[in-house]
Amino acid sequence: MTDPVARLVGLEGVPSAYAAARDGIDVMLRDRGLRRTSPEMTAESLLRGAHASAVLEGSASTLAEIRAGDGDAIAQDALRLSTSMLALAPLIRTAPLQAIAELHAVVASGSVPDDSLGRPRDAASADRLRGVSELLLSDTSAPALLVAAVVHADVATAAPFASHNGIVARALERLVLVARGVDSEVAGRARGRALALRAQYESNLRGYAEGGPRGVHAWVIYAAEAFVVGR
Repeated sequence: MTDPVARLVGLEGVPSAYAAARDGIDVMLRDRGLRRTSPEMTAESLLRGAHASAVLEGSASTLAEIRAGDGDAIAQDALRLSTSMLALAPLIRTAPLQAIAELHAVVASGSVPDDSLGRPRDAASADRLRGVSELLLSDTSAPALLVAAVVHADVATAAPFASHNGIVARALERLVLVARGVDSEVAGRARGRALALRAQYESNLRGYAEGGPRGVHAWVIYAAEAFVVGR
């Protein structure tokens, strides 16, 4: 099978951007190794990631409201997915379409009819998801960070499901990183960056969808930077 993202690896600035991102992540992990990570810290990280993803999806809830259990429906959906999705990481390597469907089924439960849970909206959406699956099953030599960035953008811009597409896309990014041996907190940092610079995040996603090769190039450069900038 032809490497589906080989052309991206050679674009100007991409190799250096992703090498720098990997170096930054290694520093973060080394620093974390010097301190203990408690269950409370892990829970807080999941909470913050859910809040960032929910706000990007349209939630008006604050972090304090979500922490108190008073968040709106979108926030509650994002939190439910955040606390359960890591169990799907092994499935990403063997049956990515099933894993993506499960992500939507969990986050959208109670928001859409049962027969829409995990099901693409139409044939075009199904085709886009098959493309994502083919990338995840391929033997690409691209860095895990780049693969995660591409599948994030593909799902977010294709909007293949009846609802919650952005939350699914950001969760998928995290699962790809976990499945490929990158610390899961990296995706949480990227979500924090996306929320802090929401206009930049959204404009780069629009560029990925509508801007042709230049838009895709801009997105992968943006994503590399987002992976290593903390909240």
